[in-house]
Amino acid sequence: MKTPATDWTPFWTQRRIMTLVLAAGALVVAVGLGAAYGSVAMPLPTVAAMLGNKLLGLVQTAAALAGERAAAFILKLQGLEVTPNWPGSWETIFFQVRLPRVFLAAMVGAALSLAGATYQGLFHNPLADPYLIGVSSGAGLGATLAIYLGARLSWAGLGAVPLFAFAGALLATAVIYGLAQVGGRTPVTTLLLAGVAVAALLSALTTAIWMAATTTFQHMTVISWLMGTLSLSNWAHVRALAPYLLVGGVVITLGARALNLLQLDEEQAHLLGLNVERTKLVLVAATALLTAAAVAVSGVIGFVGLIVPHAVRLAWGPDHRFLLPMSALVGGSFMIAADGLARTIFAPSELPVGVITAICGVPFFLYLLRKKKQAVF
Repeated sequence: MKTPATDWTPFWTQRRIMTLVLAAGALVVAVGLGAAYGSVAMPLPTVAAMLGNKLLGLVQTAAALAGERAAAFILKLQGLEVTPNWPGSWETIFFQVRLPRVFLAAMVGAALSLAGATYQGLFHNPLADPYLIGVSSGAGLGATLAIYLGARLSWAGLGAVPLFAFAGALLATAVIYGLAQVGGRTPVTTLLLAGVAVAALLSALTTAIWMAATTTFQHMTVISWLMGTLSLSNWAHVRALAPYLLVGGVVITLGARALNLLQLDEEQAHLLGLNVERTKLVLVAATALLTAAAVAVSGVIGFVGLIVPHAVRLAWGPDHRFLLPMSALVGGSFMIAADGLARTIFAPSELPVGVITAICGVPFFLYLLRKKKQAVF
């Protein structure tokens, strides 16, 4: 196995930078297409005009607050406005329904892909995903309990289900990490085994509560949440996920060099100056927080955190300095595309987005494996 690269200067070549720029451009295009198309199709020029008017309106408001000197500037801006030639309902659909949903899809995809790439590197396992150590099981139990109890709770625009799911995910991760510690150390194998055991228990409790539910609405709501859905997305969900994605993404990205060192083994990484136990704790905590926040607002969406980072690794190599940001960008685009199919393929009905990620992701994953014909790890 090659020694992981740790020098940042020669790594960032023009080719890698251009690849990231193209991936970011693809994500922007995906956002535009995802917001434009649905059960009510909107031409892209009309979407651009609505966005332009909205942005001009914000700038005019800011200029008006600046005082009378901005009056001439406001008049110039008014001359740039496009006269609306679209139904008034389109603006409501676009700004209050589709745009927050597309933004949330991109953020959830980026969060799950970042978490999956981190766990695959941390556990030396290309089949690891963000739910490996009980995050999804804890979130599922919390959400199911909130649905069963009919809990009436809200905070920062979030209802009881996402709040219970977030709390359950973090609590499950904390319990599993605590159980896995042996003599002040946290062996990866013990962490995985503790995660499997506790996740099985939590899944059993979730099933028991679901079976105890007395109404069809409760049954269907639990199933929809466990399969993953973005149908209830709003700007509150976007605002709730944004700080966790920002903080978690920064912490994980700063740990790229440590993840490269951990591809050797823990003893060699320690000899190279890495505090292995502290690194594992920080990465597990950041990844759990990121995954818990994503699951809380979207339900349990499978395969994204497994397929996307593995596909990026097969296509561009295992160096986490490039793998992490590329996984986030590709994951965002992939989730937008999957959600677009989920809400349009049987319109006006919707499929759970987790169904689409499985149907689209597994064949693509197998195609990449066949094309490369060699393991990266």
